[in-house]
Amino acid sequence: MKTIVVGLGNPILGDDGVGWKVIEEVKKQLTPDVPVDIQCLSLGGLGLMEHLIGYDRAILVDAFASNDQSGSILVLKLSDLPNYSAFHTASSHDTSLQNALELGRSMGAKLPDEVSIIGIVTRRVYDFSETLSPPVADAVPFAARVVIDLLKQVTNHKEEYQPQG
Repeated sequence: MKTIVVGLGNPILGDDGVGWKVIEEVKKQLTPDVPVDIQCLSLGGLGLMEHLIGYDRAILVDAFASNDQSGSILVLKLSDLPNYSAFHTASSHDTSLQNALELGRSMGAKLPDEVSIIGIVTRRVYDFSETLSPPVADAVPFAARVVIDLLKQVTNHKEEYQPQG
């Protein structure tokens, strides 16, 4: 199963850069035998969709707005999230990832059937800083472990379906 892991956010906007920090930690901990492509991006919607073309599965790591305690880690499927662009139709420049994936598929692009979201709850995403707040920084190694565990599930899943012979 061809998999991509993407850290999202802006690394100079405080906690908004948590996705990039988690990816840095994943790269440190990941063994070379796990076949995966890893990227850090500051994109959404159509731009993000273009990076997902050709993959069977995507794991996205990003800052997440929630009423949960800052630094909490949420593991969701993209289908669990509301389609925010359904409420924001005035922009002709971009759309939600859900709409972008639907558009890409309608144009014949091979896009992941499975998109997992690792969200780290943040409060401080507009302060210019390359430093994470303490509760968000504390969540980075745990979020990296979640990503690696999901990757191992993919690997085990793949091994499960290897033809015997």
